[in-house]
Amino acid sequence: MSSKLLRGTFILTLGTIISKVLGLFYVIPFYAIVKDHGTALYSFSYIPYTIFISIATAGVPLAVSKFIAKYNALGEYAVGRKLFKSGIAVMLATGILSFLVMYFTAPSLAELAISTGGEDIVVTAAEATTVIRAVSFALIVVPFMSLIRGFFQGHQSMGPSAVSQVVEQIVRISFLLAGAFIVLNILDGSIVTAVSFATFAAFIGALGGLGVLGWYWVKRKPHLDDLLKEDKGTIDISLKDIYKEILLYAAPFVFVGIANPLFQFIDMITFSRTMTSIGFTGNEANAAFSVLNFQTHKLVIIPVSLAMAFSLTLVPSITKSFVENDRKGMRRQLDQTFQVLLYLTVPAAVGLSLLAEPMFTVFYTHNDLGTEVLRTYAPVAILFALYSVTAAILQGINEQRFTILSLLTGLLVKLSLNIPLIKLLGTQGAVLSTALGYTVAIIINFIVIKKFARYPMGFVTRRVMLILVFSGLMAGVTMAFYEVLVQFLSPASKFQSIVIIAISAILGAAVYFYLGFRTKLVDRLFGERVTKLKRKLRLPV
Repeated sequence: MSSKLLRGTFILTLGTIISKVLGLFYVIPFYAIVKDHGTALYSFSYIPYTIFISIATAGVPLAVSKFIAKYNALGEYAVGRKLFKSGIAVMLATGILSFLVMYFTAPSLAELAISTGGEDIVVTAAEATTVIRAVSFALIVVPFMSLIRGFFQGHQSMGPSAVSQVVEQIVRISFLLAGAFIVLNILDGSIVTAVSFATFAAFIGALGGLGVLGWYWVKRKPHLDDLLKEDKGTIDISLKDIYKEILLYAAPFVFVGIANPLFQFIDMITFSRTMTSIGFTGNEANAAFSVLNFQTHKLVIIPVSLAMAFSLTLVPSITKSFVENDRKGMRRQLDQTFQVLLYLTVPAAVGLSLLAEPMFTVFYTHNDLGTEVLRTYAPVAILFALYSVTAAILQGINEQRFTILSLLTGLLVKLSLNIPLIKLLGTQGAVLSTALGYTVAIIINFIVIKKFARYPMGFVTRRVMLILVFSGLMAGVTMAFYEVLVQFLSPASKFQSIVIIAISAILGAAVYFYLGFRTKLVDRLFGERVTKLKRKLRLPV
């Protein structure tokens, strides 16, 4: 059972990573097609969509899988099937309701987002309304699809979720790029129509993912029906009690899921207006918003996704240790979680910041504002990762109520400081207010973890200092080679930027991981797998 669980976790993690990678690299051709105007429009629609979809589905796969796994372990297979049958109707109703709310509130959401000052406003409220309505159709399908994924995961079958995620992303991106290209370059359509096709791609991608899940359902239904025949039938739980339990499982993850979109939403409703109030034209404000909430944000999420894929797999063991009152084991797991998270995130964020100019050029175009914002924004990736993991740990130690407190406090800080800091620092002010909001939320989470898990942070603090020293040495090497390379190569050229990134990043990473191997820090963090790798490479163990 343990090996099956590990295999399932690996499959689901791999599917998530592939999906995230696909979701990153499509921005290169997409930006080439729609430019700043298109990506700004895209952001105005996708930020509210992400909030709606997070509320409608966040926590559903995990909550349903947790519920079904619990009752399957008791031999009560009919309870899980009862949830599934009623859940189909509930999630369809939730999806349709979410769609209707978003579709009909689209004009209000657009008015909130778009600055009304100046005659040169490129993105109008009418245009934003159109693309918001185009993406809202995905809400009909995605909640229903999340329920099916949770059902399979509850039966320890991670393949359907992983494969459907990847297929959904492939179908979405294919339709998005093809639709935008055909509208603009073949049909000679407008940028609004092109971006509407790009956002409507979320609905088409969801249909693709749902088709995969349907295929798995037909294939595995005989086995699932055989499990029903083994049902003990000793528990008769009402639908009211079922959904009460599901909501208790899912609620904390709703808040974690909507944290980042809510921070972006604050920028969406304040950024353009504030920028035009201090003298920027509407065109400049929209271009800056595109840089902030689409272009640089896509790159900043890279180190977060990779680190969390590793660290969050450790959280279930924290839950187990807490329930069994194994304080020593829980401290060890917390130490390892924070170390793995920071060992992977810190150097990635530092490297992204140092190589901001060629990185932005490769993905988009050479842009001074993009370079400056990415350089400042990249380290905030560490805060994104820390918030998500500390919030997950609060769930593990059964103190999830503080997740709501920390998130609301962080959002209040962001909302209070965003306009003053934008007036003072421009686009960089929005980045700083996000960093401060997340910092406050993380501090609250750590205080709760320290108090209720009785977690001493001395050991992990020392390890973090070591990781920072390694990252500093890596940064020195990376910058030294970067300064040499830019004497011969131009970061304004896409191809030459790729060469600069490849050489600088490889040499910097080589130094970082050499120090990790030399001090045996990597061995302590990743255990037996690293020892086996060293033996294969004939390195000293």
